[in-house]
Amino acid sequence: MYRQGKWPDTPDGTKEENLHASIRKWFRLEELHGPEILNHGNNIHWTPDEKLEMVSKVLAGNSIKATAIENGINEGQLYSWLNKYKKDGYNGLVNKKKGRKSKNTTMKKKNIHKPKELNESEREELIRLRAENEYMKAENEIIKKEIALREERYAAQLKAKKQRLSKNSKKKDTD
Repeated sequence: MYRQGKWPDTPDGTKEENLHASIRKWFRLEELHGPEILNHGNNIHWTPDEKLEMVSKVLAGNSIKATAIENGINEGQLYSWLNKYKKDGYNGLVNKKKGRKSKNTTMKKKNIHKPKELNESEREELIRLRAENEYMKAENEIIKKEIALREERYAAQLKAKKQRLSKNSKKKDTD
């Protein structure tokens, strides 16, 4: 009907101007993307880079309405991405895990896959790395013990110094 220049009857409870605006928008969408764009369940999962490209167009001066129609998405979705970008930057455009966090952590999936078998060179490297790790741990323990001994010596020196000072002060008091 729109192509013939006619408008359908406006349903009760709907403003005529809103209906006409929606029909014009649907017509532009259908013109740019084909009739399947108007079907329900046409959810497209946008990558953060694609979202950033659309947000950049809006920030560069293009209208939200034109950018949304050009890409076949809802204006409200583009508004949402724009606000997230302004608030959190690129990270705001990254899809986050949906749903409530599980309260029961014992129900997490266990790793049902067996680890991949190691070939000979990988096994040798693993043995070498484990030995190197043990050596470094032992080295760290020695360093920690050296530091503790230094601290003990320093504390003993301070204690001896305090005792000498207190003896000297008693001698001066009695003179």
